[in-house]
Amino acid sequence: MSNGTLEVKAISGHRGGTPGKGVSRDYDVCKLVDTTTCIGCKACEVACLEWNGYEFRDTTFDNTYQTMPDTAWNFWNLIRFNEHEADDGTPQWLMRKDQCMHCAEPGCLIACPADGAIVQYTNGIVDFNQEHCIGCQYCVTGCPFNIPKFNNETKKVYKCTLCSDRVGAGLEPACIKSCPTGCLHFGSKEDMLFEAEKRVDQLKKHSNWTNAGVYDPSGVGGTHVIYVLGDARDPEKYGGLPANPTVPFFVKMWKGPLKWIGGIAMGLGIAALFGHYVRYGPKPAGEEGGKQ
Repeated sequence: MSNGTLEVKAISGHRGGTPGKGVSRDYDVCKLVDTTTCIGCKACEVACLEWNGYEFRDTTFDNTYQTMPDTAWNFWNLIRFNEHEADDGTPQWLMRKDQCMHCAEPGCLIACPADGAIVQYTNGIVDFNQEHCIGCQYCVTGCPFNIPKFNNETKKVYKCTLCSDRVGAGLEPACIKSCPTGCLHFGSKEDMLFEAEKRVDQLKKHSNWTNAGVYDPSGVGGTHVIYVLGDARDPEKYGGLPANPTVPFFVKMWKGPLKWIGGIAMGLGIAALFGHYVRYGPKPAGEEGGKQ
């Protein structure tokens, strides 16, 4: 995909500055998903496949209306159907559009050791560059939302790009363009949060969704895909949406303190070898291990 008009903020496995800067929107972009108006039509699934050039796959029926059991390397956008019992005992559908959340502090990028395989743009989009992917799958372990998916044939990892090519050209993502009910919205993070809060207030006052709320988890610094949930008390009911997602502790340790400690230990080892050489000099020829 062409990302020439997006300005880079962070690059996986990269030291120093961020090359390849360009022009970008002057605000953080954000997708708002209002789960209370989703009708499960799956138009967004079709639009995602068509825009990204993936073929339609045979659906899998498992006592649900979901197209697939889960997202895949070539199926980035999935409407999850979750049947639950409401407080009054009546059944209710809790449907959710599942895709990459584009975290402000992306665990995938933090975990990735490959230079340039994952890029975060200043507008908030987190994108994968498969040509730089080494197939280690560390990004999979670093993501608290179970989003990156590995292709066993290409040995590369894939995920939703939030249509970075469209956004870079000033357009909205394909899924939003296709939604017939106004469930999906796109704009600045500030505007989308305002709209989300306004919708929550409306739901609490004029519907049975008295426990409505906004899902924008702080554990990953906030996300650039946010939800209006009809029942925000337990996000897990919406197809396994984690209540308090965070970057795994071992990933933070590995790419943070452990990395610094390893660097310091290596530096001390080199310094010790140099000190030994300065003090004692090279081993004379003829001694064990010193023969030419």
